[in-house]
Formats: sequence, structure tokens, C-alpha cells
Amino acid sequence: MNKLLFITQKVDKNDDVLGVYHRWIECLAEKIGKLNVVCLYEGRNNLPDSIGVYSLGKEIKVSKLKYIFNFYSYIWKLRKKYDSVLVHMNPVYVIFGGLFWKLSGKKVFLWYNHPMGNFTAKMGIALADKVFCTSPQSFSAKYKKTQLMPAGIDTEMFRKIPRISKKENRILCFGRISPIKKIEYLIEAVKILDKNGFGFELLIVGSPISNSDKLYYENLIRLSDDLISKGKIIFKPSIPNYKTPEIYNSASVYVNLTPSGSLDKAILEAMACQLSVIVANKMFINELKEELIFKDKDADDLAEKISNLISTDSTSKEKIGKDMREIVVKKHSLSSLVDMLLKYF
Repeated sequence: MNKLLFITQKVDKNDDVLGVYHRWIECLAEKIGKLNVVCLYEGRNNLPDSIGVYSLGKEIKVSKLKYIFNFYSYIWKLRKKYDSVLVHMNPVYVIFGGLFWKLSGKKVFLWYNHPMGNFTAKMGIALADKVFCTSPQSFSAKYKKTQLMPAGIDTEMFRKIPRISKKENRILCFGRISPIKKIEYLIEAVKILDKNGFGFELLIVGSPISNSDKLYYENLIRLSDDLISKGKIIFKPSIPNYKTPEIYNSASVYVNLTPSGSLDKAILEAMACQLSVIVANKMFINELKEELIFKDKDADDLAEKISNLISTDSTSKEKIGKDMREIVVKKHSLSSLVDMLLKYF
């Protein structure tokens, strides 16, 4: 019987970014013998009692020293309840627990998908038996011990919802409000559309987190001021991950401006919902047609591609949507990810 310890940042169904991993935990538990989870923060969850969830205490604001004490306490107390460890995204836990796990005969796996890496990442990768990532442009992809994996999109949750009517000229931008998202170029693009008399509604859903994010958000509001007053640009705060399929299904086009270097899950979620996407990420060059990939930081090119896609006839749009979902189902579904992970555990 496979027994796994999963170490992750947050267990919270309502989190707008990390809520997706609540479903990962559920699917792993369905196929693995025994699953325990250690997290930095425990929020709302509806996981079955068979899954043990142990928080390091961030939600009650314990000290960093207490975090470390709790970590060692849990990995020791649970030592007979797991044979393998999967550390998700935070390699420092591999450094903290690596020696103990090695001496205890545990297999250690690290999921590290960031495009950048530091000394901590290098140490975590060195100590892990195997490393997983989804992008050949991830920092960890260059190591021989790294295995490329599906992104883990729940295609049962992210799908076309017939009861939700699509707003044909709605352009959707979804995700954390951060400078790396380059949303200012999308705003410039829709200003070009407005100047040309093209009808649209741009819906930007997301919230800033850091202080620099908040300054960036304020700049976006100022940049959008005239179109906000016309009702053509709407900003909405972030929503729980499990509610996002409804947002995807309400739009006609999803635009993602994240540059090459990472595989943004939001793109794949939109595709799974049969929503036409336009991206800057060149990683999709072998998956999407040329007219769905725009030049990075080129508002004119983006405006042209949005206009052309929205103006496409409904039959062609439907085919594009079905083709996009098929890509996700075949290459990036949660079920295929879990099946691949189980081969190592």
C-alpha cells in the first residue's frame, strides 16, 4: 500500500490561487493507500477524515521558530505513515527534512516549476530523488533527475457549462494583479479597439498581493480611467478557484500576457472550458495557431488578434474551443498527472 506525505503551502478550498491544490489532494487520496498533508496554512477545506491535515500554524500567526518545531514534530510523528514525500514548490522543506528522510529510507520528490532558481532551489533539487515540473523552461528542467509532468487541470471542474450564456464581446483577463502579468499592454490594446469603434467589454478579475502589486494595480486603474467610465473595462477582485469555471464560461476570449518561461495554469483552465485564448507565451507555439499568439509587449498586434478572433464566425469559434479542450484533456489533465505520480510513489 502506497503511503505519501504531501507538503504544500496552503490547504484552502477558497484560495484564489492555491485552492486548485485542494482538488489535487482529493485525487491523490482516491488512488493512494494513505495520504497525510503538512501545510504552512490551513484554511477552509472539506477533505475526508481519512486524509490527515497538519498545519505549521501560519493561520494563527505562530513564530517562525514554532513553524520549524511543528515541521520536525510532524515528520517524526507521522514517520510510520508514509514511505514517500512530495514537497510542492518550496524546496526549503527538502533541505529541512532531507537528511532525516534519507536516513529513514523515504523517497523524496520535489515539485519545482519556477522559471528562476536560487541556492535554496539548487540544494532542494540536489537532495531530492526526483524533481517534477511542467515546463521545459522551468529552472529545474535542466537537471537529469527532472521529469516533465502534466499541469494537473481538473477537466471535470473546468469544462463548458451550457447554462451560462457567453457574452460574445467579453474579453477576460484573469489572475493575480502583478507587473509580470503585463496587463497594461492589454489595456492599450483595447484602447486601440475603442478608437476603431470595435465593441467590447474587458473584464479583469484578480487582486494585488504585495505592495508593488498594489502600486501596479493603482496605475492600471489610472490607465483605464476613461474606459472604466464608459463601462468598457471592469475590475473585479479575485474569487475562489472553484468558482472560476463560471467566469471562463461567461467570456468570448481569454487573454494571457505572461511571457515565456512558465506554464500558466489559467491558460489551460480557460482552454479546458473551451474558451478561445490569445497568449504571449511561446511555449504554446506547437499547440496553438499563429493567430492566437501575439508579440510580447505589442499592443497593436494584440488588438488585431482580439478583433479577428471575436469577429470569427460561431462555427469556427466552437471548433477552436473543442480543439483547445482536447489539448488539455490529452496532455494536462489532473487524472493523467496523478497516474504519472503514482508510478514513482
